[in-house]
Amino acid sequence: MGNARKTVLRLLTRLENSGSYSNILLDEGLERSDLSPQDKKFAAALFYGVLERQITLDNIIREYSRNPKNKLGTEVRVILRMGLYQLLYMDSVPDNAAVDESVKLAKKNRNPAASGFVNAMLREFIRSDKKLPKGRNATEELSIEYSAPVWLTEKWTREYGKDICLEMLKTSVGQAPVTARVNTVFHSLESTLDMLAEEGITFERLSVLPDCIRICGAGAVEHTKAYKEGRIHVQDLSSQLCCAALDPKENDTVLDLCAAPGGKTFTIAERMNNKGRVLAFDLHRNRAGLIESGAKRLGLDCIRAGVNNAKVYDDKMPRADKVLCDAPCSGLGVIRRKPEIKYKEPSDFDRLPEIQYDILKTSAEYVKAGGTLVYSTCTLSRAENDEVADRFLAEHPDFEPAPLGRAFGSDSGLCRMSITPAKYNSDGFFIAKFIRLR
Repeated sequence: MGNARKTVLRLLTRLENSGSYSNILLDEGLERSDLSPQDKKFAAALFYGVLERQITLDNIIREYSRNPKNKLGTEVRVILRMGLYQLLYMDSVPDNAAVDESVKLAKKNRNPAASGFVNAMLREFIRSDKKLPKGRNATEELSIEYSAPVWLTEKWTREYGKDICLEMLKTSVGQAPVTARVNTVFHSLESTLDMLAEEGITFERLSVLPDCIRICGAGAVEHTKAYKEGRIHVQDLSSQLCCAALDPKENDTVLDLCAAPGGKTFTIAERMNNKGRVLAFDLHRNRAGLIESGAKRLGLDCIRAGVNNAKVYDDKMPRADKVLCDAPCSGLGVIRRKPEIKYKEPSDFDRLPEIQYDILKTSAEYVKAGGTLVYSTCTLSRAENDEVADRFLAEHPDFEPAPLGRAFGSDSGLCRMSITPAKYNSDGFFIAKFIRLR
C-alpha cells in the first residue's frame, strides 16, 4: 500500500494547491498510476476520506501540535491528515502501520524535522485513546464530530431545527448510495434485472418508484452489459422523484432547461415511453454533447439537445406542456458526493438565489396554460429553495402550487418538499411544483 499512499499524498497536495475538482483529479491520477486494483480501491477510500473529514482532522492537528504557532507546510499537513484518518476511520489499517507509513512519507519532505514531528503527534494521539478535541459550544462539537463548517451547522440548525440538522450532518459523511433507473422503453424490467444479476451485480428494488434500483456493495455498473446496451442509467432517487413530480406523458412537449449531463432528461423521455418531444439544453456545447451521447446509448430519439442560456427568454422556443427548471445551486444536498463543497465560503453562494429566480421566471414563460412547471435544486438552503419559490408565486399570479403526486406517498398532497438524505437514503433535494392557470 506504500505506493498507494504516495499517490494519495501527491493528489491531495495538488488538490490543496490548485483547487481542482476532486473526482476528476482522482480519476486521472489513478488512471495514470500502475497501482493494482486493490491499491486503487485503498487510495480512493483514503483520498475521499481525508477530504471528507478534513475539518475533524485539522482540529486534531491544532489540538496536538506542541507549538500553536507552528506553521506546517502543505505536504506535512496532508501527511498528518492521512495518518490521523487511518487511525480514526480505517479499521483495516493497524495503528503501527498508519504511523510508520506516515513517517516514511515525511522522511522525503525537505524539512528534516518533519518525520519526527509526524511520529510524535500520531503516537500522542494514540496514547490519548484517539479522543477528538472538545468544541467551545454545541455547534463546534457538531462541527468537529461530523467535519462540517460551523457556518453550515448554524445554518441548518436555524433553518431546519436541531434534530433535522443533526440528521443531515450524520448523512453528510460516509459512502453515498448508488441508484439507477431501468430503461423499460425497449426491454422489460425483469429481463434487465436478470441480466444484472447474471453479471454479479447485487441490487435491491425500491418501493418508492417501480423502475428504480439501488446497487449494493462494490461493482461498477458502467462496465456491465446492461449499461452498455442502454438498459439503465445511474441517477439518484431524489432526481427520479423530481421527474415523477413533473409527470410527463406520452406525446407531451417537455423542456429541460438546465439539463446536462442529462439524467433527468433521460428519465423524462423514458416516462414518456420515448413518444413526444424532450428539448434539453445547457449553456455549454460540450455539456450538451453529454446529453446527446447519453440519449444515443439509451436509444431515446425523442430527445433533442442544444445550447441555450436559461436566464434569457428565447421566442423561438415552443410552448411546453411540462417545464423542468433544475437550477444551478450550492450543492449542500450532495456534500457526501462532493465534500469539497464544505470548504467554500458561505459568501460564495450569495448570488445564487437571484440567478435561480431569473432562470425560474424565464422558464415560466415557456409553460402552456394548464401546463406544469417544476423548480428543483440539489441543495438544502431556504434562501435557494423556499424563498425562491415564494418570490415566484408572489410575482406570478398566473401560477399556483400543485401537488407533487402519488410517487410521494403520504406526502403526495404537498406542493413542495425539502428531501433530506435520511428520508429515502438519497441526496438532499428540493422540489416545488406549479401549474399555470392562464
